[in-house]
Amino acid sequence: MKVKLRKAGPNELKNPPQSMSGVVFGTQFSDHMFSMEWEDGKGWHNAEIKPYGPLLMEPSSIVLHYAQMAFEGLKAYRTDSGENVLFRPRENFKRMNNTSQRMCLPDLNIEEVLDALKQLLRLESSWVPNESGTTLYIRPTIVATEEAIGLKVSSKYLFFIILSPVGPYYPQGFNPVKIMVSDKYVRAVPGGVGYAKTGGNYAASILAEKEAKKLGYTQVLWLDAVERRFIEEVGAMNIFFVINDEIVTPQLTGSILPGITRMSVLELGKYWGLEVSERRIPIDEILAGLKDGSVTEVFGAGTAAVISPVGVLSYKEEEYYVGNGKTGTVATRFYDHLTGIQYGKEPDPFGWVESI
Repeated sequence: MKVKLRKAGPNELKNPPQSMSGVVFGTQFSDHMFSMEWEDGKGWHNAEIKPYGPLLMEPSSIVLHYAQMAFEGLKAYRTDSGENVLFRPRENFKRMNNTSQRMCLPDLNIEEVLDALKQLLRLESSWVPNESGTTLYIRPTIVATEEAIGLKVSSKYLFFIILSPVGPYYPQGFNPVKIMVSDKYVRAVPGGVGYAKTGGNYAASILAEKEAKKLGYTQVLWLDAVERRFIEEVGAMNIFFVINDEIVTPQLTGSILPGITRMSVLELGKYWGLEVSERRIPIDEILAGLKDGSVTEVFGAGTAAVISPVGVLSYKEEEYYVGNGKTGTVATRFYDHLTGIQYGKEPDPFGWVESI
């Protein structure tokens, strides 16, 4: 795919943050973005790296009325040697194509899009921060742009990639967070779009998250929509439990996002010879295990936070404390090794890291 380059002028250029301290996650953006268009009969075309700026879109664009869209989230890392790298980027674009199939969006050519992303990242290399724990967050997005008010599959689409230098996703960094289990709302149902990374899934979670934050909790842990009994995922990450030394995570049932970090934790745990399993996990099992000590750790896994230990679970206005309130050894081991691979501090036996 030939990518046209239109560089920002001197008056359009911004200065990358000199320090990520105080920068709110996902609020600053680099000088350039990538975009291309799709249309029936033409396919993908007009691929361009251009100055970051507003999108030109008709008020009648289908995405604004019927939410036909998909997005992804991945990161670029500055290694100790000064090289910029990506972590399992093909898995993100594979997942984006899976979302696109569910949302009736056109597929991407993974190798072409990855090449375009690397071109963009080479141009914006100075925006990859080099402080410990910082990264350049990458947000690819597809939106339906046909001008029509009427529920149907769009005939036109826009794909774009924007870049945002970020520090830790949670203000507390790699320290235990407080999670509230939702027994009032549900996020996704079997046969729905819970496994897809599309905007409506996240819009459906905002009210519960708003209520949880008012009560002092960081995120919401969702239960299944049918029985309100089985644990699914947290709003911004998948969830893991250490139960009698076994690492357990909810199995993918079609209403849980198949996280790239989730997959990496499972593969890394098996590589280490640990007991790792995926199954349906009743909330009552976890609450009982927190009381009797058989559940020793709870942690989330996702691109934004990598590994996030959980210190408190709240269910029906009762709080259950995890372990001694400190970050556990299992969560620490996964965090250290995953970030070690990503930043070039640890060997990468899987070939997960890819040079830009």
